This record gives sequence, C-alpha cells and structure tokens, in this order.
Amino acid sequence: MQNTFYGWYLKCQSDAGTLAVIPAMHRTKHQTSCSIQFITEDNVYTARFPGSAFWHRGKTIYVGKNYFSEHGMCLSVDTPKLSVKGTLRFGSLTPIKYDIMGPFALAPFMECRHHIFSMCHTVAGTVYVNERKYSFPHSLGYWEGDSGRSFPKKYAWTQCLFSQGSLMLSVADIPFAGIHFMGIIGIVLWMGREYRLATYLGAKPAAIENGVLRIVQHDLCLEVRLLKKAAQPLRAPVMGSMKRTIHESAACTAYYHLQKAGQTLFAFESSQASFEYEYPW
Repeated sequence: MQNTFYGWYLKCQSDAGTLAVIPAMHRTKHQTSCSIQFITEDNVYTARFPGSAFWHRGKTIYVGKNYFSEHGMCLSVDTPKLSVKGTLRFGSLTPIKYDIMGPFALAPFMECRHHIFSMCHTVAGTVYVNERKYSFPHSLGYWEGDSGRSFPKKYAWTQCLFSQGSLMLSVADIPFAGIHFMGIIGIVLWMGREYRLATYLGAKPAAIENGVLRIVQHDLCLEVRLLKKAAQPLRAPVMGSMKRTIHESAACTAYYHLQKAGQTLFAFESSQASFEYEYPW
C-alpha cells in the first residue's frame, strides 16, 4: 500500500535515565524508507535506512543490523554522526485484555491505528549512544506501536511507568468517514487491575487546555497535567512521509490523578513521564 507507515515505540526507564527507541517503516508513492529514532531526556538521534533494510515478521522487526522483538532489542548503528551499540533484554510482557482500539480495530480507512504490546516489563542491559552510556539494571519498559497514513493533526499522548502501575492516555481529533470526532484511548494498570478509558466505552474530555487532560467515563475520572516540558523534536508521518515535526518529552514532570466513584485511587507527580502535547498551549 502507498502512503503508509508502521512503527514501534519502545521505552526503557531506569532510575538514572530514560531511552525511547522508535523503529519505523514509511512508504509513499515514490519511495520506501525506514528509520530508527533514539530519544533521551535531552536529545534526539535519527538513523535513516533504505526500505530494503526493513523486515517485519510477527512480533519482530529488523532494520539493518538492528532487531526488536518481545525478548528485547539489539542496536547497531555506525555512521559519521551517530554510533549506537548495545543489547537490552525484556522480561515477561504485560499485554492488555483486548485491542486498545476496541470496535475501531475493525473499521476501515482509519488515519492511524494504535497498538499496545506491553504495559510494563523488566529491562536489563546497556546501550551506548555516541559513547554515552545508558545502563538499565533491574529497570522497566513499555511497548506500543502505530500504523496507518498519518498522525492526527491535533492530539495529546502520555505514558508513565510508576510504582505498582503503568498508564497510557491518548486524546486526538479523528477524521472518519467525512466527519471529525474526539477519540480517546487509555489504559491504567494499577495494583494488578486494568482500568480502560475509551470513546467506545463512553469516555469524554472534561478539559483539554494548557497541558491539562481531564477524562471522565461514568464513575472514572483521570486527570493528567504536564508540569514541566523537556520536549525534543521528532519526525512524524504525513501520508506515509516523515515530514512533520512533533515534540516529545521522553522524561518530563507530570501529575496524574485517578478517581473512581469519587474516591482517589492514586495521585502522584513523576519526573519520568513521557508526553506529546500537539494542541495549542
């Protein structure tokens, strides 16, 4: 298919730092190419490859000498401007109960489809990015992916790994069958229990402004506040071409508050939150 993209987002988090790795394939009418973006707290590095370097089979992606799977990733990039070497091993994955897209997983012509492969797993290993060492002893990871034609024009996304849990929330303006609607998908894994917020379950935005997301779904209320950015420029797809610039904080300061039936399940501030906020600030 023309004008499409497929990519994974693999986040690795330790007490000392965060590294997110995004292998992707992008196809337009005239060209197929692939890339790997490496995001740290203070920089973004991009390695570009020809389309022939990409190979995908099941839950394994190969990009040149790099590979990514449910067991971990092996990184090997050597260019005049970028050197990345290392291996990270994953423990048992924590998948969600069913597709995060719900019934929209079966809908044709979606601009972008989201996938969650693991809400939380252990990570062990070491990676060197331009000789800077990123060590992950007894660390945590998160794994998701996207596919389709383009990222939404307006959206917000956040992910956080924290004590006794993990969460992901995405709110976006979705074009579909000639109309637009507010699409919400979110998962909170808290003390072994899964809480799902989604448009198809009745979730609605009570606030989207100034870095604040407040989502209400029956007796659930999740509030997210972006308190301090650490945004770095990333490339994102538009009709399969990686020509859009978005901004992600791989590790920034954010506040999360989950209530059920008026009772607080958790409320905390994290300095290791990941955030993309592509709405007017």
